[in-house]
Amino acid sequence: MSRARRSLDWGFPRWRSYGASREAVTVRLCDRHGCEEPGDCPAPKAPNSPDRWYFCQRHAAEYNSKWDYFEGLDKAEKEARTKAERAESAGYAEAQHYGWGGSGDGSRSADEMRALDLLGLESDADFPAVKKAYRNRAKEVHPDVKPGDAEAARQFQALQVAYEVLRQAEERREWKG
Repeated sequence: MSRARRSLDWGFPRWRSYGASREAVTVRLCDRHGCEEPGDCPAPKAPNSPDRWYFCQRHAAEYNSKWDYFEGLDKAEKEARTKAERAESAGYAEAQHYGWGGSGDGSRSADEMRALDLLGLESDADFPAVKKAYRNRAKEVHPDVKPGDAEAARQFQALQVAYEVLRQAEERREWKG
């Protein structure tokens, strides 16, 4: 029969790391059938539900790729929730005065992407390409070229707004030191 031994983790210095213990640790397995990996990534079972699945990282990524956050909401509720989420996470946005992030790497806003689509450009277009595309498209639908055409006037106004959005974004990106 063995005697109980004194623990070595009393006093100073500690002989083991903090939080180390000899007790068995309960490990939750992945909720995917047949997976033996630890399930340490919680995922909601349904939108707006407190119930969670617990997946391993591989199965959590698979589950999240098919996830629709706005499932079951109508258009107005989707917009309200999107607006609330953006307001909550506004403090985590990248500061706009840092200009070293190039285009095409997620540094463009949704408004800038819509403006680039309107001009028929890719997301990594630089400002001289924006200017050239704006001038070419504006020449086609300018009110002086097509007088009395309401659709052309509407398209010209949309082009002006798109160019202004991209011009202001370019000014913000430039560092003036």
